[in-house]
Amino acid sequence: MDVASKLDFRRVHALPPYAFVEVERLKLELRRAGEDVIDLGFGNPDVPPPEIAVEKLREAALIPRNHRYSSSRGLPNLRAAVCELYRDRFGVELDPETEATLALGAKEGLGHLLWVLLGPGDAALVPSPSYPIHLFAPGFAGATVQRVPALDIVAGVEEAWEASQPKPRVLLCSFPHNPTTACVELDAMQRLVDFAREREMVLVHDFAYADLAFDAYRPPSIFEADVARAVAVELYSLTKGFSLAGWRIAFVLGRSDVVGALTRLKSYLDYGSFQPLQIAAAVALREARDQPAEAAAVYEGRRNALCDGLTRAGWKVARPRATMFVWARIPTDEPAQAFALRLLREAHVAVSPGSGFGPDGEGFVRFALVENEQRIAQAVRGIGRAVFGAAHGAGSSTSRSKLEQASL
Repeated sequence: MDVASKLDFRRVHALPPYAFVEVERLKLELRRAGEDVIDLGFGNPDVPPPEIAVEKLREAALIPRNHRYSSSRGLPNLRAAVCELYRDRFGVELDPETEATLALGAKEGLGHLLWVLLGPGDAALVPSPSYPIHLFAPGFAGATVQRVPALDIVAGVEEAWEASQPKPRVLLCSFPHNPTTACVELDAMQRLVDFAREREMVLVHDFAYADLAFDAYRPPSIFEADVARAVAVELYSLTKGFSLAGWRIAFVLGRSDVVGALTRLKSYLDYGSFQPLQIAAAVALREARDQPAEAAAVYEGRRNALCDGLTRAGWKVARPRATMFVWARIPTDEPAQAFALRLLREAHVAVSPGSGFGPDGEGFVRFALVENEQRIAQAVRGIGRAVFGAAHGAGSSTSRSKLEQASL
């Protein structure tokens, strides 16, 4: 029998091994062995969705015509609804016909957006560490990435621009930021808009965590900055604040020529999401406006339980102002992957190694706030025993000394 020659796949061969695969493998192995693993690794929202949206989905799904093809750019009523949200929340007037298009989740929207903005020989400025699609989407388009420190992107963007050859066409940013939870005020947004405008770049802002903020902090939309609509596009998603992760409803908003180019490309690639999902999403945007605040309150309680619990156990972890994550410097000398695997084996707690978010994430782990407060307290106790060797996380003086140095 002939043996087929090995096929050389395009694009896929350039991807590095999935950084979280070993953690996932060990997690499944432990669960098959009957162990109780608390999964704080995968940021999969678990807050229930708004009932009114679910009821509308059920109602719309019973209508036969709603099972036909839809439109890749999204139903007009849905695009109008997200523009109304921006008007009421951010004081920004967007045209639903020219400045809004549907995306099948923010990841799909970003990936295809960079297809129309970048090609071989181009470059993009991208924060690092970062959510993996941010670092790899430019490569899918054939472009190169110039990394910018995610925790100080406003200060670092000038140096990154000067170091990049060729000069970047796109500046990608995301606040509140995953995984570092970094936040900015409007003045920082304005500086990024001005920088992009002066250098004729398109500013792409992933606003996935717009709705999950705490302690009276309100994340600004990029469009609150002056002249941003002439420079920027923003991705807004119903995944987190509206608790509709599986629905894959997101939007690309802003600069009309960019939105128009993406709309044209997507008309060749998809017919949009299932129409009842779009109908129900419009209802959520208009009639479940309290849902994001309610979801944020749940995540805030979990944040407090985790950060305060770890601090009492001996691992000083600051409370983030936004997102559904906690980004923590590892309190030992272990690499991120090794530390994450040890927490799984010894504490039965799954976390994401920071190295999975790019080389600049080494030395950190990311906790996802996707378990209730009681389970998080249980996780903290297990971590205290595993890391500090004490039933209540008291730890030895040596452990505490290492911790204090790591927290600086």
